[in-house]
Amino acid sequence: MSETQKLETQISDMRREKNARPFTLAIASGKGGTGKTTLATALAEAAGMGVTLRDCDVEEPNAHLFVQPHWSRHTEQNRPVPRIDAQRCSACGKCAELCQFNAIAVAGGRAMVFAELCHSCQGCRRICPEGAISDENMPMGSLDCGMQLKDPAAPINFISGKLAIGQVMAPPLIRAVKNVGAAEPLNILDCPPGTSCPMITAVRGSDFVILVTEPTPFGLNDLELAVETVRQLGLPFGVIINRADSGDSRVHDYCRTRGINIALEIPWKRSIAEAYSRGDSLCEKGAPAKPALPQLSATWPTTVSVPTAMLMPPICT
Repeated sequence: MSETQKLETQISDMRREKNARPFTLAIASGKGGTGKTTLATALAEAAGMGVTLRDCDVEEPNAHLFVQPHWSRHTEQNRPVPRIDAQRCSACGKCAELCQFNAIAVAGGRAMVFAELCHSCQGCRRICPEGAISDENMPMGSLDCGMQLKDPAAPINFISGKLAIGQVMAPPLIRAVKNVGAAEPLNILDCPPGTSCPMITAVRGSDFVILVTEPTPFGLNDLELAVETVRQLGLPFGVIINRADSGDSRVHDYCRTRGINIALEIPWKRSIAEAYSRGDSLCEKGAPAKPALPQLSATWPTTVSVPTAMLMPPICT
């Protein structure tokens, strides 16, 4: 059995076990510019009916440039931050001890809040023995919901978040992007790059993670960080190599020696870059992946294995 077949079987088994709820597929990477959005939008279009694409890269959302949705709803989003009643606060310091992000400090007999550092977990409010902490809303950004109607028989639900200028705390807005809207059989998450809090917030709770990389020294370094991250989170994952015939073989060697499945290899082609620059997805008419679409669509059985399409031979041959 090939590595691709092993990965396909693994995801098929997981899909059957989780048949009662939506399957969440996260597209992530250790660095920016590897092709996450390109892949996420192509998979959403190849999936057919019953898919929601969620752009969780709230600091730099760009999936809408390829999806080109008809927008239906725009909402401003707030996040809760602690507000301390100085009259009731005993300066016991339990809130500061709990906060792992130093958003609360106790000095001079009073507690101080640094809202920019707060991750809005509300743990401080729950632990306060005096009941001196309440929530107040702080603007953090916006959510936009819409639908792609290129194929009326297979519309794509689309949700995107955008962090407000001056805001630095992405995780609360990422959680909002993940939770808003009706549950479709398949959720595809276009995740932020890197391995810090935004990426971890986006992939947490996913059924499967695809790590997109490229065969360069930077690509390998950041792939190693991403692999360690998803393993720490206990998430099953596979790797897709973009621009696979450029660079060197060190990414392939790394995956082979550590038993990591390479699900797909997308070659380095000018025609793909040209399609991207036009805002065309890999599934767009006339785009380089068009010849592979019948195979992609035919091998995406919603009752067996949602991600089967991405486990076919390279989609940009």
